[in-house]
Amino acid sequence: MTPRTLKTLLVVSLVVNVFLLGSIAGGAYRWFANERAVAAEQRGLRFAASELSDERQRQLREALRDTRRDAQPLIRAARDGRRDLVRILSAPQLDRDALDAALASTREADSALRAQIESTVAGFAATLTPDERLKLVDAMERRGPLRAAIPPQKK
Repeated sequence: MTPRTLKTLLVVSLVVNVFLLGSIAGGAYRWFANERAVAAEQRGLRFAASELSDERQRQLREALRDTRRDAQPLIRAARDGRRDLVRILSAPQLDRDALDAALASTREADSALRAQIESTVAGFAATLTPDERLKLVDAMERRGPLRAAIPPQKK
């Protein structure tokens, strides 16, 4: 190889390495920034119990896990209903009766699932002390399903 060829390869290699390092650094920055944003925005029932003791949090997670396990047929029915909705709505001819039936079955499965989850949370709340229930309600208003129900306070 001539010295000119070696210099060209060296420059190309340097450019590729700088590009790769920049890509890795940019990807790492976005990943870590997203991790912090996700941690700050954790919402849902299991995160609403974050102010309770570790034992109480574990009890709620287990109760929700058991409910989810028991409700697998409902979850599947709702998922299948949504797939049917996509299939019906993307068909060349809209079958309104099939659409209404798919909407009704999906709504029924979603409602039954929600009722099971609400019953689980109510059963869990019944085991809490009044102080623990206040902590749970406060956290549910900030991070859980009650966050949209309470209008923000004006200061």
